[in-house]
Amino acid sequence: MFPIRDSIRHHGPALVTRLLIAANVLVFFWQLSLGPEGFRWAVNAYGFVPKFFFADPAGEFGRIFTSMFLHGGFEHILGNMWFLWIFGPAVEARLGGGRYLLVYLLAGIGAALVEALFLPGSTVPMIGASGAISGVLGAYFLLFPTAWILTLIWPLPPIFFWFPAAFFIGYWVLIQVLYGALGLPGVAWWAHVGGFIVGYLLTYLSRPRREYKAEPFWHGMYGF
Repeated sequence: MFPIRDSIRHHGPALVTRLLIAANVLVFFWQLSLGPEGFRWAVNAYGFVPKFFFADPAGEFGRIFTSMFLHGGFEHILGNMWFLWIFGPAVEARLGGGRYLLVYLLAGIGAALVEALFLPGSTVPMIGASGAISGVLGAYFLLFPTAWILTLIWPLPPIFFWFPAAFFIGYWVLIQVLYGALGLPGVAWWAHVGGFIVGYLLTYLSRPRREYKAEPFWHGMYGF
């Protein structure tokens, strides 16, 4: 299932979301500019490695931040930035730019630490913004459970359906837990779960007071 848009009336320019996307894209093009060998060097030099972190937490802590802005390929960054663009603006509008950025960054930290706890001996660099974006999903799940998500269910022929946000994100969390429990390689499943929990808890504790209404799922059916 792939999200296309939501039914929230967004307020403001989503400046922080745009800046985060721009930063990730710029770093990715920097990675590409290094060539294949340089690309691998950047991943090894700035990716988060659980085993190295436990050996030297203070010295390796900075890699948590740098790893959030690295990506392994076009599909990786496009998927992450699309999810951030779909779910980020509504959360930013509700929390405000400062709190939204704080949730994003702290969720990214929490995601890396949770992954390290589950795989403390791993020497595979962890990269990508998905842990931080999972925190945005956690915030969205709390703030807008009754919003609707227009979802691409099947690409050929394209089939679209509106799902409640609580169902869409809940299903996504279930998949992360299931695949993490199965130990499927290639994706930091537990980082996603950790980021989601951190984002949810931080948003709950911040208790934003402004209210925004979710539109009915049929609103804006044309021209999505």
